[in-house]
Amino acid sequence: MNTEFRNIGIIAHVDHGKTTLVDRLLQSAGVFREHEELQDRAMDSMDLEREKGITIKSKNAAIEHKGVKINVVDTPGHADFGGEVERILKMVDGVVVLIDAAEGPQAQTRFVLRKAIENNLHLIVFINKIDRDTANPERAHDLMLELLMELHATEEQFESPFLYGSAKNNFAVHHPGDEPEGMDILLDTVLEHIPPPSAKNEGEFEMLVSNLDWNDYVGRIAVGRITRGSINLGDPLTCIHRDGTREIKKISKLYTFTGMGMAEAESAPAGEIIGMAGFDSVFIGETLCSDGDREPLPFTEVDPPTIRMEFCVNDGPFAGKEGKYVTSRHIGDRLVRETRTNISLQVEQHPDKGNAFIVSARGELQIAVVVETMRREGFELMVSRPEVIMREENGKKVEPFETLYVDIDNDHLGDVMQAIAARKGKIDNMEHVGNRVLLEATVPTRGIIGFESLLTSITSGNGICSHIYKDYAPFCGVIPSRATGSLVSMATGVVTAYALDLIQERGRTFSDVQDDVYEGMIVGENARGDDLPVNPTRTKQLTNVRASGTDKAISLEPAIKMSLERCIEFIADDEFVEATPENLRLRKKILDPNVRKRLKKKEGS
Repeated sequence: MNTEFRNIGIIAHVDHGKTTLVDRLLQSAGVFREHEELQDRAMDSMDLEREKGITIKSKNAAIEHKGVKINVVDTPGHADFGGEVERILKMVDGVVVLIDAAEGPQAQTRFVLRKAIENNLHLIVFINKIDRDTANPERAHDLMLELLMELHATEEQFESPFLYGSAKNNFAVHHPGDEPEGMDILLDTVLEHIPPPSAKNEGEFEMLVSNLDWNDYVGRIAVGRITRGSINLGDPLTCIHRDGTREIKKISKLYTFTGMGMAEAESAPAGEIIGMAGFDSVFIGETLCSDGDREPLPFTEVDPPTIRMEFCVNDGPFAGKEGKYVTSRHIGDRLVRETRTNISLQVEQHPDKGNAFIVSARGELQIAVVVETMRREGFELMVSRPEVIMREENGKKVEPFETLYVDIDNDHLGDVMQAIAARKGKIDNMEHVGNRVLLEATVPTRGIIGFESLLTSITSGNGICSHIYKDYAPFCGVIPSRATGSLVSMATGVVTAYALDLIQERGRTFSDVQDDVYEGMIVGENARGDDLPVNPTRTKQLTNVRASGTDKAISLEPAIKMSLERCIEFIADDEFVEATPENLRLRKKILDPNVRKRLKKKEGS
C-alpha cells in the first residue's frame, strides 16, 4: 500500500459544478502561480466542451496536499458519455459526489453513484452552490441519503462525510452555517476518508488500460492505474489484447501526472496512475503486464447502445466544395479511430450501402459530438435521424426505456405532462418545490428523441430535463412524429428576398437571402403536417408599368439557425443532415421530387 498517493474521481450530474470544483482544487494546491490567472474550466480542453459547457472526455490532473499526491479524474456528467465514467472508476479508490444544493441528486447522479457503489468505492458528498437563492442544502442532504439507501449502499458508504460549499466562490465548510473557508477542508477530507491504493509493489507488474492519449512524437499513450508491481522505463511488457492475442514491446516513454499535464518519469510504483508509450495497437480494456502467461484483468462492459444513425458520403449537388475528406474510406477510417477511445460507440458497414456506415451509441448528443468534431476536422458527411435499437425477447419485440427527470415551472405542468403522455411516457413521481415541479417518468427512448427541444419551446427555455437508460421492455406502440412538415426547395440557385417573403407565410424559414440552395433541400418548416414544395430562388418579374401602392416593402423574419443536435432531432425518417466544415443543411434523402412522389404512391398502395 502506497500512502503517498490518493486516487479520486469527481462525479455528478451535468452542470452541477465538477469542472469548476477541479479548477478550485488546482488553485488551492498551488498548481497555478500567484501571478498566473486561472482560466475557468481549465480541465475542459476541447473547443466543444467550452462551447457547450459540458465535459465530454475524462481528464486527469494531479495535486499535492500535505506531502501526499492526489490524482484527480474529472468525468463527464451527461448520460450519453457514461462509458467514460464507467471505465474511469476502475482507476480510483474513492469519489467526490457533487450535488447541486437547489436541484438535489439528478439522473446522472444516480447512474454514476450506482457505478461507484458497485465498485465498492469510498464516497465524499459535496453539496455545491449553497450560496444560490434557491439553495436548500438540507433537502439535498436528505435526498442523497434516500438515494444511497435506494442503491443499497454499504453502511460505510451510507455514513460518508458530507461537505457544503460553492466551487464558484472557492469555499467548503462542514455545515451550511459555518464561516466560509477555502478548499483545504475538502482536500483534508480526501486524505482522511479516501484510503491509499491497495496495490502491492511486490509481484509482477499489471495494469488495466482505462484511457488512451496521443502524442505527436511518441504516438499512442496507454493510461491506467498500476494494480500490482512497479514499472521502469525500458521494461519489456506483454499486451494482452481483447481478442486473446499477446504482443511484447518495450516501454519507450513513461509518464506520471503532475498539475494539469504529464511529466516524463523513469519509474512508477504500484497504485500510481501513469501513461506509457510503446504499444501502437493497444486499446482500452486491455491488460499490460510483465508476466506474459497470466490471465487478463477483468474489464467492466459498458451499458449497451440504445440508438443508431446512418453516416453516409455526401452526394448532394454541393458535395466536395467545402470539405477536405469526402470519401467513404475517409469517413470509415475516422469512425474506426473514434471507437478506439470511445468504447461505448459501435461502427459497422451498412449492409445495403457501400458508402454508408451504421453508428450505434447511447444518445443523439454523443453521436452529434462525433459529427461536429469530424466536420471541424474537414469532413463532409450526411447523417440520418436517430433510430432506436429494437430487440426480440421470447418472440416479442422489446425496446429501450429511460427514466426521464423534468424540472419545470408550475405554470407549464399540464402542457409538459401532455407532451410526455403523447410520447408514451408514464409519470412515476411528482414533487412540488416552491413554484417548481419535479417530474419523474418512464419513457421509451423513441419518445426522448427531440423532447428536450419541445420542452424548451413549451417552457420558453425555463424547463430542465435529463434522462438515463433504464431497461428494455415490450414495444409500446406507435409514437407520432413531429406535427409539422418541411418546406422543400424545388429549384437550385440563390435565395431571394422576394421568394422568402412569400414562403414565410407558410412557416418558419431556415435559409437567408443570398444562401445557395438546391432541389430537395429543406429551407423551412411547414406549419402544416405535410411537405410543401417551394421556390426560394424566385424573382419578381419586372415590367415598365408601375402603380401607386402595388409595391410593398419586404419585411423578413429572421431565419432559424439550428445547432447540429437540433437538426438531428428535427429531421424526419426520409431526411438527412448534411454536415460540412462550413454549413449544416437539411435535405430529403431522395432529392428528385418525382421519384419521391412515385415512392410515396407505391408505399400507399
